[in-house]
Amino acid sequence: MAQFTNQAQLSYNNSVVNSNVAVGEILEVLSADKNAVVNTYTQGDGVTYVISAVNAGGTPTSGVTVSDNLGAYTLGTETLYPLTYVDGSVKLYINGVLQAAPTVTVGPPLTFEGITIPANGNMVLVYETRVNQFAPLGETDSIVNTATVSGNGIPTPLTVSETVTPLNAPELTITKSITPVPVTENGIVTYTFVIQNYGNTAADASANVTVTDTFDPVLSDPVVTLNGTPLAQGSGYTYVATDGQFATVPGVITVPAATYTQNAQGAWTVTPGTATLTVSGTI
Repeated sequence: MAQFTNQAQLSYNNSVVNSNVAVGEILEVLSADKNAVVNTYTQGDGVTYVISAVNAGGTPTSGVTVSDNLGAYTLGTETLYPLTYVDGSVKLYINGVLQAAPTVTVGPPLTFEGITIPANGNMVLVYETRVNQFAPLGETDSIVNTATVSGNGIPTPLTVSETVTPLNAPELTITKSITPVPVTENGIVTYTFVIQNYGNTAADASANVTVTDTFDPVLSDPVVTLNGTPLAQGSGYTYVATDGQFATVPGVITVPAATYTQNAQGAWTVTPGTATLTVSGTI
């Protein structure tokens, strides 16, 4: 509830008398809120935002504009925007009924214009953004996304914010290669598994990372290494020679967290943590 003050002057016979200060209040009939559907992100993820507004007054609020700063932050003298609007994603609901899309200016800032909130009614605006190369990815980082709601009959624009944070968990991928190609009959073949972690959290023993495979043709007398260090059968891996079933013991493989580097232009690059498993044997 906003307050305003007013004071009058009375002049007579070259004298001036001030009145008391009268205090008034403006009952704000419009309220707004902003939320992300999912509060965590990784680079390239989509983040969907929902802005809702309620008009508790008896008069429609017209000419409403919603302006979104796309998570803007400063780096030196530059302003960076870690979110990119997904074109065509906006949905506008008035009193729960889907409407024609508002006018969109991609910006930044991103704006939605031409909205009317009916008397004693509500508006819900839903739109998707994409996490781009300017988004910080460390465990303690975040994107603070702020929007303002302004329009006719709104004396002071409403400001609403939502904070999303990077997903603090390992993000693992695995690739497999065979050398040599081709391999001679009764020759030695090496399978190489490269496990990469793009997350900001290490995959430690508690993650129970396990690599399983069935080698066909089966391998004789396999030699297994992890990052160049030999693993022993039983404590490091299991292997069934009759059918080629192979598995590392859960938790033996650990993968360090990725590292993140921001260049002078503000773009972040990801260097994944890596673990390399090799299995060699005679086919």
